[in-house]
Amino acid sequence: MKLKHIISLVAAILIAWTSAEAAPITIKASLDSAYILMGKQTMLNINIVQDKGVVGHFITNNGDTLTREVEVIHNYAPDTVSLSSDREEITRKVLIQSFDSGLYTLPPYVYVAGNETLSTSPLALKVLPVDVDTLQTIHDYAGISDPATKIWDYLPDFIVDYWWIYFVVALIVMLLGIWLAFFKGKKGVSLAPKQKPIPPYELALQQLEKLKTEKLCENGLEKEYYTRLTDILRNYLDSRFGINAMEMTSSQIIRQLNMNAETKPSAPVLNRILEMADFVKFAKVRPLPDENQAVFNNSVKFVEDTKPAPVEEENNDEDPNNESITKSNK
Repeated sequence: MKLKHIISLVAAILIAWTSAEAAPITIKASLDSAYILMGKQTMLNINIVQDKGVVGHFITNNGDTLTREVEVIHNYAPDTVSLSSDREEITRKVLIQSFDSGLYTLPPYVYVAGNETLSTSPLALKVLPVDVDTLQTIHDYAGISDPATKIWDYLPDFIVDYWWIYFVVALIVMLLGIWLAFFKGKKGVSLAPKQKPIPPYELALQQLEKLKTEKLCENGLEKEYYTRLTDILRNYLDSRFGINAMEMTSSQIIRQLNMNAETKPSAPVLNRILEMADFVKFAKVRPLPDENQAVFNNSVKFVEDTKPAPVEEENNDEDPNNESITKSNK
């Protein structure tokens, strides 16, 4: 009897130890934005938390579409982050897009790891339509037009034949002007000093403050307000980081920011600003005053967070004043 009790006790300890070692796997899915305009893109995030060393794979949603209306633009490589000595989190990002308006249910992702099969919950995606002016007149191709004329088409032939004489005369006049400007400037003709250029982040803050004082939203001009607001931020990205944002869509701008280590932390803030601006400009959404204030505050925060770090001046250890004081004390 004692031997049986000992065997039962050892078996119970082994079962408890095995169950304690094998922690459960969790999986969930989420969307960066559940509302998008037709043709816009959003990110689908799948997060898996499991023990380190566990090998799993997805058995569904590996194609180029999630549904007939929702397309997969890009599947990013999974990113693994260590949570503890024995647990890790795997993040998979999927960029999706839709060109048909409506409410769509995204199918769950099924994940298999060993003997376990898990799936995410279905997600709802609302695609908003873009208004089209059907009353606008559609014009046919333009008719035959006369070729463009140039100024020398109206000049006499002798001027056209001896054009090089006029070129030499113009060159002499230009050189004479340079000579006069150089030597007259040395004799005391003062030229107006060039104005110091305003740094991009200071110019953006000034423009934002001016836009705030005009109170466009309070007068029902939300579309004009958000158009000017996003133009200020797009010009700031161009002058500050060399990103040609004026020629990019909102999703292209966010993708460009995520590729830059300096702007990546502030990309979610700008994404919320551009998303609200697109709703106002294309879906005719009228935000509440608190939402307008939040978008303005986020715009200021984005500029402040991405301005250049101040350059610290190096302290000169060999200070001549300290040296002279030491000599006088001696």
